[in-house]
Amino acid sequence: MDQKVDAVVIGSGPGGEGAAMQLAKAGKQVAMVERYERIGGGCTHWGTIPSKALRFAIHQLTEALSNPILIESGFKPEPTIAQLTGTAQKVISKQESMRRTFYDRNNVEMIHGHARFLDANTIQIEDGPTIKTDHIVVAVGSRPYRPSNIDFDNERIYDSDTILGLQKKPKSLTIIGAGVIGCEYASMFRNLSIKINLINSRGELLDFLDNEISDALSYHMRERGVVIRHNENMERVEAVEDGVITHLKSGKLVKSDAILWAAGRTGNTDKLGLETIGLEADSRGYLEVNECFQTKVENVFAVGDVVGFPSLASAAYTQGRAAGKRILGAESDVCQLGSDIPSGIYTSPEISCIGKTEEELTEEKVPYEVGISNFKHLARAQILRQDVGVLKLLFHRETLEVLGVHCFGANASEIVHIGQAVMSDPAINSLEYFINTTFNYPTMAEAYRVAALNGHNRLF
Repeated sequence: MDQKVDAVVIGSGPGGEGAAMQLAKAGKQVAMVERYERIGGGCTHWGTIPSKALRFAIHQLTEALSNPILIESGFKPEPTIAQLTGTAQKVISKQESMRRTFYDRNNVEMIHGHARFLDANTIQIEDGPTIKTDHIVVAVGSRPYRPSNIDFDNERIYDSDTILGLQKKPKSLTIIGAGVIGCEYASMFRNLSIKINLINSRGELLDFLDNEISDALSYHMRERGVVIRHNENMERVEAVEDGVITHLKSGKLVKSDAILWAAGRTGNTDKLGLETIGLEADSRGYLEVNECFQTKVENVFAVGDVVGFPSLASAAYTQGRAAGKRILGAESDVCQLGSDIPSGIYTSPEISCIGKTEEELTEEKVPYEVGISNFKHLARAQILRQDVGVLKLLFHRETLEVLGVHCFGANASEIVHIGQAVMSDPAINSLEYFINTTFNYPTMAEAYRVAALNGHNRLF
């Protein structure tokens, strides 16, 4: 049975949710199509939420094992890997329930099934209705890229989706791919005393970061015992009776109990019928969009992981909102909703940044200066026993405008938002804001005042 709505959103992850809520709250009739019975997308069920819940469970465990009071009392918890990965289920259920409430409250119709384009204004749901619509938002997300020469059916070989089903802790793990996902899992599993081999095809870790932050991550990982192999590429993987051998193109052999493949992702566009509307995804399944997340088909938008970088849940939600506003006829400046988004990398310790790096400012010939606050000097960090880290402010030497905020350490993904708020308001964006503002003491936020004074002292 055919039906007609103002907009169809394909995919109920953060990008789809952002678009659907923006349109529904403006009075538009919206249909949300989700191919799985559970809503929330990969972010809720296979990626962000479960991996961060696992990270927190591991953090709690390592804190307990290093707590002097608990050590003296003889307390030594030994949860299984399955118990640790299972801690995410309650969070996932709460997140899914909350999102269903959002859709119900805003009269967004939820349709379960696989969507396919019949034309630019018609969507066919497998074993379901045909939907006519004025606008379509593609928010189908991505999945781990799986090369054909790796046997992912082998019980020792995992990708970033299946690793969360790990039932037994391996003694050693080779992680192929040192992007954000690879680095996050390397940190997590090393904290469980698993021997980690991290295979990086590039010359440094996360080379999009400020060099000093990237160096700090590399140093800290190595100090914790992670073996990092830069400029290496996998040739093939050989499963043997007692493990898995990774053959590198350099001729090296790396043996471990298990392998985590974390070298890239691919957009979930292969079964959408894009050819019927003249759209073509690139070799990794990603769609090309303009600054307002509009494809070359005027009424079809794409948001979230399916458009590639930065592939963050936070970015996806704001991209969805930007697409929704564009559909509603808002002026082009609303497209800025999808830019200037901080990165959050949940290694141990965390990394978060916004704005320019030193390398970018140098290339652009901007006269900048640096302000540094080392966490080891902060009272709050000492109290929390989280004194590994640094807050780095980059600012214009003449105007004192803050140009970049880079943080490596505990609560980095929270701390960065203070800098983000100041940078987003031209009326207050100045190093002097941090110098003249009173911060609670002791707090991690106090790092801004310390870094600002440090930077100001460099001026002459």
